[in-house]
Amino acid sequence: MSNTTITVTEFVLHCVINADQKSATISILALIYLLSLFGNLLVIVVIAMNSQLHAPMYLYIGTLAVIDLANSSVLIPKMLSVLLLDSSVVPFGACVLQMFVVFHVEEMESLLLLFMALDRYIAVVYPLRYPSVITNKTVWTVIIALNIFGIIFKSPYIFFTTELSFCHSNILLYCFCDYATMVEVACNEDPKYLMYLSAACLTTGVIPLLLILFSYSRIALAALKISSVEGKRKVFSTCLTHLLVVGLFYIPLMLSYILPGAGVKLSTESYNTMVIVGNVVPPMMNPLIYSFRNKEIKSNIQRLFTKKHDALSEKQS
Repeated sequence: MSNTTITVTEFVLHCVINADQKSATISILALIYLLSLFGNLLVIVVIAMNSQLHAPMYLYIGTLAVIDLANSSVLIPKMLSVLLLDSSVVPFGACVLQMFVVFHVEEMESLLLLFMALDRYIAVVYPLRYPSVITNKTVWTVIIALNIFGIIFKSPYIFFTTELSFCHSNILLYCFCDYATMVEVACNEDPKYLMYLSAACLTTGVIPLLLILFSYSRIALAALKISSVEGKRKVFSTCLTHLLVVGLFYIPLMLSYILPGAGVKLSTESYNTMVIVGNVVPPMMNPLIYSFRNKEIKSNIQRLFTKKHDALSEKQS
């Protein structure tokens, strides 16, 4: 096979999914996108419209909704178009941009989930210190700092993609533009391209996950000291549901990023499934777990729809 380098100005995305599963996959992705869109937009609108919700915990929840909305909108429509058309041609620059944005929202979600867990840890373990430590200013500083850190930390990926040489194909057997798939298609043999991916996953994935587990374990220990059975049940129920979403986000993505960098060859179907589950399921689940179970947000949503219903009734009468 020739090793002559070809100039790549575009990539062809080809989502590898069995023909008999394609219709079901398209339907499920479309449903997940609509639910993610509705849930996260509703959370953003409710928090933005109610000044009493402009508090640290709700700022975290609102930011998470914005990240999830961006994640779903960057990924799912493109995935649907690739599945419906069997393949899709994407200019090189647009492909790199999508790859960068996907990495950014993944990293932001990972670090934000960490700070939300630390927020709950301080609120439960050090309740008297919480008002002075966690303020709106602190939250906004954290959010801005995370974005700046994320952009700087991910910039090597852009340089790496410009270094890649393509000898045989520009077809990415994937549903969207993905860095690891680009490296696999390229004819470069330098391990640095995937080693940096594994190192980045360790820094912004494994370490935050361990800190989240530590935070929730301390919260669980604090809950054991609560005399009320109902209080204990509420804390443990919240911890378990939060950890469910954390697991759905971290585990598939970490495995899909760390294993290739460690030299473990994953099948195209396995890799696709892990990254898709890690990216599209949490944005649908997060509003249910972090927002709609919250008493204040739930009451404001009910008030919002009650007002709309009353206004509609007045117009009709």
